[in-house]
Amino acid sequence: MEKPDLIIFDCDGVLVDSEIIAARIEADLLTSAGFEITAEQLAQTYAGLTFKDILLRIEEISGLPFKATLIDEAEALVERKLKQDVRAIEGVREAILQVAHWPCYICSNSSTQLIRAMLEKTGILPLFQGEIFSARDLPDGRPKPAPDVFLHAVREFGADPARCFVVEDSVHGVTGARAAGMRVIGFTGGAHSYPGHADALTEAGAETVIRRWADFKGVLDALLSWSEDRP
Repeated sequence: MEKPDLIIFDCDGVLVDSEIIAARIEADLLTSAGFEITAEQLAQTYAGLTFKDILLRIEEISGLPFKATLIDEAEALVERKLKQDVRAIEGVREAILQVAHWPCYICSNSSTQLIRAMLEKTGILPLFQGEIFSARDLPDGRPKPAPDVFLHAVREFGADPARCFVVEDSVHGVTGARAAGMRVIGFTGGAHSYPGHADALTEAGAETVIRRWADFKGVLDALLSWSEDRP
């Protein structure tokens, strides 16, 4: 493969170091609501999911009923904190500029408004004008691990999923990208990363995993020279 049709980046935990900030707030709310969990445990198990889906999964395993208002409370607190404190992952701007001659999109479970606010604060937004897709904007709103947001990007660009590369930091994101038929590079450079993170991403379907953005272009070039259907 000489060049990819698309390079797709997740936002939280890939472009901006937001996952740990959200996990701390959400863990505190869950603990106060009767389900004791640390930010590290929440990030390891539920990173990449919307808070609504996190609540549904915890309700299923714990039997605890949560108030629906907890979702709005969490989203408001997380959004306020991220707009104040979020930082770009080290080296990400330079890495994006190295591949800017190819189409680069964002596919995220976060709202478009929040994505744009975080990217504007970190100075990344100009690199993605008009190329941001939120699962929440889709007709049925199915978030990752559903493949919908990735397939939407493919349709918008007229791309072949097999010629698209996705950078993801969560098992749920990798699962969605692989279900869409895309190739995945795992990323473990966020503050929420944990022991065994790279192995978990590989087991979910990532072809390889990087910890530093400085390694991205070299790894991408190597993968472009190798086709999954080669014997």
